[in-house]
Amino acid sequence: MPTAQPTPLAVSVNERDHAQGPPDAPVTLVEYGDYECPHCAAVRPIVREIQRQMGDQLRFVFRNFPVTTVHRHAMRAAEAAESAAAQGKFWEMHDLLLHNQQHLDDPDLSRYAQSIGLDVPRFERELAAHTHLPKVQEDFRGGMQSGVKSTPTFFINGARHTGSFELEPLLAAVRAGLG
Repeated sequence: MPTAQPTPLAVSVNERDHAQGPPDAPVTLVEYGDYECPHCAAVRPIVREIQRQMGDQLRFVFRNFPVTTVHRHAMRAAEAAESAAAQGKFWEMHDLLLHNQQHLDDPDLSRYAQSIGLDVPRFERELAAHTHLPKVQEDFRGGMQSGVKSTPTFFINGARHTGSFELEPLLAAVRAGLG
């Protein structure tokens, strides 16, 4: 049974993306995720393990897909991640948000910003002004164009992964991307 279908990734990976791993890696795994989605939190350690096993053969990209109809803090959390990115701390904030999904109110976000060493007044100003909302909306639109309807949704080398998000099936699909 195939684990990827031809639904293409509508927006190619680019310099605006948050990526871990070499740009020339033979496999690129893109996740559209929501910081308040319990499935996204559950899959984070799986993605980390895949990154560990694949090493320099994998580039992992995270894109925002806040499902605001279900998760009332998702948009604000995505904006917080982007604000942290503007200060070079995207992945630190990313992990904190996924680990603390039950605590995503503004005071919580400010506390996380402080804990990772951000300029908190700048962070709070950017949240209040929705400075990074356009980036979140850009990610979301790209997800919609790619047929994303729920989170997490993965693409392996531009093809949508339709199999399980458990470690072994997802790792096998990623390895299959090596050709």
